[in-house]
Amino acid sequence: MDSRKKDALIVDAHLSKAPEIGRWLWALQDTRQRTMRELGKLSPAMLDWLPGGDESSIGTVLYHIADIEADWLYVEVLEKPFPPEVVALFPSGTRDEQGHLTQVQGFSLEQHLNRLEIVRGLLLDAYQQMDLAEFRRARSLPNYDVTPEWVLHHLMQHEAEHRSQIGALRARAESDLAT
Repeated sequence: MDSRKKDALIVDAHLSKAPEIGRWLWALQDTRQRTMRELGKLSPAMLDWLPGGDESSIGTVLYHIADIEADWLYVEVLEKPFPPEVVALFPSGTRDEQGHLTQVQGFSLEQHLNRLEIVRGLLLDAYQQMDLAEFRRARSLPNYDVTPEWVLHHLMQHEAEHRSQIGALRARAESDLAT
C-alpha cells in the first residue's frame, strides 16, 4: 500500500469573504508556494552569483519580484504612494540608467523572503478588504485602464516567469560554483 500523502489539487476560496476574490488570492499564493520550492534549492552563494553580461543575480530577481508587486499594489490598485515602511524595503531603485534591473547584492535569502512576505501580506490585506465591485473597478492611469483582478493575473505571470529564470540561474550557478 502506498503511504505517500495525497496532494489536494483543489482551488480554495477561503482567503476572502468574496469567493471569487478568494479563488484569485489562492492562485496567487499557489504561485508563491511554487517559487518557495524553487528557492529551497538555493545555496547562499547562489544569491549574489552573477552570470555575466547584463543578466541579473537571483537576489536581484527576488528583490524585483517584491518591488513590482508593491508597485502594482500601491500605484494601480490602491492608487496611493508607498507608505514609508514600504519605501524602506526598497533602498535601491528598480532599474539603472540603461534600463536593466539594478543589481542588488548583500542580502541573505532570509532578508529577501522577509521582503516578499511583507509585501504579500500588505497585498492580501488590501484585497481581503475589497468587495467584488471594487475588485473589478477599473483604475484609469495615463497609459492604460486596469482592474485589481487583472493585477493579480499579471503578478502570477510575472512571478512564474521569474521563477523559471531563477531555476535557470540556479542551474548555471551550481555548475559554475562547483568548479
